[in-house]
Amino acid sequence: MTSPRIPGARFLHAPGPTRIPDEVLDAMHRQSIDLADPRLDVLIQDCERGMQQVVDTAKGEVYLYSANGHGAWEVAIVNILAEGDLVLIPSTGHFSESWAQQTEALDRRVLQTAWKPGYPIDPNEVESMLRKDREGQIRAVFVVQTDTSTGITSDVEAIRQAIDASGHPALYVVDVVSSLAAAPFAMDRMGVNLVVGGSQKGLMLPPGMGFVVVDEHANQASLDNPSPKYYWDWTKRTGTHAYRKFCGTPPLQMLMGLRAALALLLQEGLDEVLRRHKRLAHAVFAAVEAWSSAGAVGFFCRDPQARSVSVTAVTLEGHDPELLRAVARERFQVAMSGGLGPLAGRVFRIGHLGDMNEPTILGALAGIEAAMLHLGIPIGREALPRAIDALATAARGSNG
Repeated sequence: MTSPRIPGARFLHAPGPTRIPDEVLDAMHRQSIDLADPRLDVLIQDCERGMQQVVDTAKGEVYLYSANGHGAWEVAIVNILAEGDLVLIPSTGHFSESWAQQTEALDRRVLQTAWKPGYPIDPNEVESMLRKDREGQIRAVFVVQTDTSTGITSDVEAIRQAIDASGHPALYVVDVVSSLAAAPFAMDRMGVNLVVGGSQKGLMLPPGMGFVVVDEHANQASLDNPSPKYYWDWTKRTGTHAYRKFCGTPPLQMLMGLRAALALLLQEGLDEVLRRHKRLAHAVFAAVEAWSSAGAVGFFCRDPQARSVSVTAVTLEGHDPELLRAVARERFQVAMSGGLGPLAGRVFRIGHLGDMNEPTILGALAGIEAAMLHLGIPIGREALPRAIDALATAARGSNG
């Protein structure tokens, strides 16, 4: 027996997967293409060019994979690191730790900075660890720009400056899974050698497509790497033949959806996409700040400048965040995420990236507040007015 239909729409405010625009869903409902059809070549080229614009590169080569973000991590690992090679992964929370574990599982060695809960990566620590590596064993630095588990964004540009200041030749690899098309990122200007990402967040697609964007230094590292690799090897995906580009049959409907999603981002304008995410994030920050006045909730991120425009991790004392999630989802139709790794059972996470606007954010905040009141969680009651004020102030500023 199926559950009765609930009127209206459930608000999806996980930090991934995110809401899929109707235009993307419509594009993905089209029939498959014969693999010899030249329209497929045009489709792939459109996706590659659009991705270059979104990551802001004039020279990086785009490679698309049938994989999630963890698959894209593995692309980076096996292409630029041989077994036994050493990589520095500054700690940011659950996802830097997961990337480190995956790297070690593939017989590569990992060096990590100490995790400082509530704070972004310290570029000075990166510089210090690279300076200590006088023999140049560290082959690369793997950085998660926005750790989804903590809601913290680290300064990619400052970390590049730290690498340069150390004089170390390590490659710079940045995970933009949760930050691309939400937070500022510019591959060429920020000096990133290899970009790693996935489809299900700011790109507004279903899960299932990973990607890397590769500069000449990262590509040379892959060519020089003696370790065996095949499906993940981007050097085998060069050329124009669609079947070869994907090491088999391309994910046709995902490509159709990606082209539609990129068109939406470029039509809105990438600068405006970033401004929109900043506006909506500041409304969420204003609401959490108001809720926190009663002492039960607060920001996990201790540095206001490092709060992510993609997701906010909210601490909850004396109450079960998983029960709150269940009530918000089933009674008030707002789906959000819980804590991961060391934050499991300690936080709930509000996603505010992708296909979002002012009404969706205000609706989500109202539903979450209703769930907290339903459970008797003590909160300040000025959250919605403050969020509205933040949005109204931003609107006045943009009109001025």
